[in-house]
Amino acid sequence: MKRIVYIILVVIFNMSCSQSNQSADINIEKKANDLIKETSPYLLQHAYNPVNWKAWNNESLELAKVENKLIVISVGYSACHWCHVMEEESFENDSIAKLMNENFINIKVDREERPDVDQVYMNAVQLMTGSGGWPLNCIALPDGRPVFGGTYFTKKQWSKILKDMSKLYKDDPEKVIAFAEQLTEGVKKSDLITINKEEIQFNPLAMKTMVKQWRTSLDFKNGGREKAPKFPMPSNLNILLRYSFQYENEQIQNYVINTLSKMANGGLYDQIGGGFSRYSVDERWHVPHFEKMLYDNAQLVSLYSKAYQLTKNEDFKKVVIETIDFIEKELTQRDGAFYSSLDADSYNADGELEEGMFYTWTSEELKEILKSDYSLFKSYYNINATGKWEKGQYILYKTKTDVEFSKSNNLELLELETKILSWKNTLYKVRSSRNRPRTDDKILTSWNALMQKAYIDAYRVFGNSSYLEKAIKNASFIKENQINADGSMFHNFKNGKSTIAGFSEDYAHAIAAFIELYQATFNEEWLNSAKQLADYSIQHFLNKESSMFYFTSDKEENLIARKTEVYDDVIPSSNSVLAESLFKLGHYYSNKEYSDLAKQMLSNMNEDIEESPSSYSNWLVLYLNYSNPFYEVGISGDNAQDKLKELDQSYLPNVLISGAKAKSELPLLQNKYIEGETYVYVCVNGTCKMPVTSTEKALSQILK
Repeated sequence: MKRIVYIILVVIFNMSCSQSNQSADINIEKKANDLIKETSPYLLQHAYNPVNWKAWNNESLELAKVENKLIVISVGYSACHWCHVMEEESFENDSIAKLMNENFINIKVDREERPDVDQVYMNAVQLMTGSGGWPLNCIALPDGRPVFGGTYFTKKQWSKILKDMSKLYKDDPEKVIAFAEQLTEGVKKSDLITINKEEIQFNPLAMKTMVKQWRTSLDFKNGGREKAPKFPMPSNLNILLRYSFQYENEQIQNYVINTLSKMANGGLYDQIGGGFSRYSVDERWHVPHFEKMLYDNAQLVSLYSKAYQLTKNEDFKKVVIETIDFIEKELTQRDGAFYSSLDADSYNADGELEEGMFYTWTSEELKEILKSDYSLFKSYYNINATGKWEKGQYILYKTKTDVEFSKSNNLELLELETKILSWKNTLYKVRSSRNRPRTDDKILTSWNALMQKAYIDAYRVFGNSSYLEKAIKNASFIKENQINADGSMFHNFKNGKSTIAGFSEDYAHAIAAFIELYQATFNEEWLNSAKQLADYSIQHFLNKESSMFYFTSDKEENLIARKTEVYDDVIPSSNSVLAESLFKLGHYYSNKEYSDLAKQMLSNMNEDIEESPSSYSNWLVLYLNYSNPFYEVGISGDNAQDKLKELDQSYLPNVLISGAKAKSELPLLQNKYIEGETYVYVCVNGTCKMPVTSTEKALSQILK
């Protein structure tokens, strides 16, 4: 495969005919292309490009076959800075558009709307180049099989690629087709999972070994992974937090706390408006890539809530409250659904899109706004060489805790906190008058479920009833709009209309969120909904040969390959989330099919997990459930909710909770109701210890 890749790259970049100068730009009157009919904000951003863009659909793909043209498949998303750069340099250029329109069928794809398309062509580019990213630009045969690809290209590079590929296909199509056959076979085989028929003993010592191996890639000074860029990776931090607790590993726990503190103090976190950017370009979390994604902020709300539950660190509580405030102000629709993201770019005074302009400050601005408080503010947020970015702009960046800063500046802590709040309110008002970043207002089922779960986690830790109300409102939105009568789901919602058949990620995250909502409310409607979605997933997504779930349903027309998502990246993989939920549903319903399937899925992944634990961090949640003590807690009686609130004061990652105020037919609660009493039952695999009436005694049975 590598040899074939090398040959075609050499051919493309060394053909002598490709060295001619570009023709002069041709002025074409600006008019809309086919994307004007779409609802995706990303596709609509390209609707007035001179490139004759089409959306990914059967008509576009059929046209390529009829005209026997190569396809340009360009994938990106609304908040992507480099996607905007390539659009400005190449896709808005008339000479580039002429090349593309004459020689290719050009298809624009919103990766968030169509993660199935993105997966296939990202996989192809990774096989060809060893890396990937967005914008993703792939050239494919008329039947969709990829032949060339990469990420961002300059105008000069892209022009050369277009000329060389179109000439190569016209002059020597057999060579291109042969390469496409090899590459497509590689895409199909790249994520094949074979069933593990051996009995695996998941044990606590193996977990220790995996974390010891993982430690070598951790940055104990700055937090996160070693080297830049740095992504928050909530799934990684979540399992390490749990590991540190269950294994009483102070060093790992300090690492997680340090990482969370450094992220919250850095430019990655919006110090004025709350919420996190997608990643930091440097090692110390100072300079962010400024787009704000719903999925990052959802998972980080959950993570900081759990970290507070364990440590009682008040800074973590502030982060949760401020991040939820950001979500409610910027990414929430009136019906309880959540938008997808805020752009990295906003319009500057000259009417040009510029990265980060909404969030950064000059020292002159700050002096004018803060007046006598400027000196203290400057010291607190490092308006100096430490916090300087570019073009005289500063990114607010904390290097001391509030306690440390108040002591070094002879201030009472309360006085400092009052000043900080005043600064934030003042600067927020000023910032609100700027051109704000564009909002990607499409609503994705999977990301909404992650945010729903975030509200549930925050509610259980902090007891704010409005958080639970928002979670229920979102769950109701998903049930009413995104789930059909036959149990199938939609992936997307925009302009009052649900579209695009759901992917396994939508089912996985909705199931997980509904299970969590049941644990917070004891309303069995949500648990039953989770079960129904799980049953549909098994029927239409499960590969019975491997016991893993495909990303696409068997009811949909599939791409050149039907992919299986197993890597836990910035979002946990659909298979790891489904396996964990099947484990829980197996306990709730005493369902051996669910339990056996969850264990088989983990067994299939065991070798890969041991080899690279950080790549399978959410799988390790399930691994710990099997290898270490795991408890079912049933609460039965009139005061079940009060007992739950008491239990929620403690960090209990290895506990599954069920409860009811009256009799329940759930296996975990059957025959446990005694009128006039409220009992807590601590059980392991259905076998219960003596029931107790106080949560203190229940905790002693768990935390022994």
